Amino acid sequence: MMRSAVVLFVLLFAAMAAAADIRLGLVGTDTSHVIAFAGMLNDPSAPGHVPGARIVAAYKGGMPDNATSAKYIGQYTEELRTKWGVEIVPDIPALCSKVDGVLLTSVDGRAHLKEARQIFAARKPVWIDKPLASTLEDAREIARLAKEAGVPWWTSSSLRFSDMITALKGPGITGAITWGPGPFEEHHHLDLSWYAIHPIEMLYTLMGPGCVEVTRIHTSGADEIVGRWKDGRVGSVRALRPYGSYGAVVFKGKEALQSDPKAATGYRPMVVEIVKFFGTGVVPVPPAESLEIFAFMDAALRSKQSGGKPMPLR
Repeated sequence: MMRSAVVLFVLLFAAMAAAADIRLGLVGTDTSHVIAFAGMLNDPSAPGHVPGARIVAAYKGGMPDNATSAKYIGQYTEELRTKWGVEIVPDIPALCSKVDGVLLTSVDGRAHLKEARQIFAARKPVWIDKPLASTLEDAREIARLAKEAGVPWWTSSSLRFSDMITALKGPGITGAITWGPGPFEEHHHLDLSWYAIHPIEMLYTLMGPGCVEVTRIHTSGADEIVGRWKDGRVGSVRALRPYGSYGAVVFKGKEALQSDPKAATGYRPMVVEIVKFFGTGVVPVPPAESLEIFAFMDAALRSKQSGGKPMPLR
C-alpha cells in the first residue's frame, strides 16, 4: 500500500508540474502570512512574485481564545476574498476537493493536529506553518499520521532560508549562537514554540540535528538555551522579550563570523521552496529534523521547570 501511495504522489507531482499553476489552499486565515503569500503567488506583477502556484481557496479555521487569531481572522479572510480572489470554503474536505496542495497556516499550533488529520485523509501534500504544534506529542502524531497516509509534508520558519542564515551555512561549523524575539502565548505548552521557534530553527539550520542535552536559564526578559551536540559541539539560542532583532554568530575553529544585521529576512525564499516542493514532492527539511527541534524545546521546558538543570532530549 505504501508503494502504491508513493507512485500516486509521483504521478500527482508530475501532473502538477506540467500545469500552468499549482492550485493551493489555505487552512487558517488568522495570520499575516496568508496575505504575504497571496501577494507573492497571486500577483504576477508583484516585485517579489513567485511563479508556479496560486492560492485559490481558503478555510478560515481560527482559535477564539488566541488573541492574535481573534483579532485578525476577519480582516485577513476578507482581504483574501476581495483583493486576491480566494474562495472561502466551509470546511477542510471542501478545500481539499479544490486544490493540489495545502498550506496549513493556522496561527495557533494547537489546531494543527486536528486540521492535518483531515488533510492527510484527503491525501494532499502539505506545508505546515510554524509552530508545527504546541506539544512534542502532537508534533510526533502529525508525523506518524503523515507516514501512515503516505503523504509528504514539511514545516519551517522563514528564517531558515533567509540571507542572514544562508550566508553563514557551510562545512566546518564548530558552534553557533542565534538570537531573536521570544514572546510567549499562554496556550502553547511548549512556551518557546510560539515565537522562539525562529531563532531555534536558525540554530538547527547552522548546526544540523544531533543535540542530546539542553540547559535553559529563564528570566522575565530573556531566555538563554544551550544545547550540547553528540559530537561535542555547543550551540545556543537567546530568546528576547517582548521582541528584538534576529542575528547569528558561527564558529569555525578559531574564526567567528557574524550575520549581516541588514540581511533580508522576508518570506520569499521560503515560498520559493514551498512551490518547488509542491512541484516535485521533495521536502527541503526532513521531518526528523523538525521533530528534533520540538524535542529540543521540550527539553528546554523541562530544564526551565527544574530551575536550569541540564535535560536530555526525549
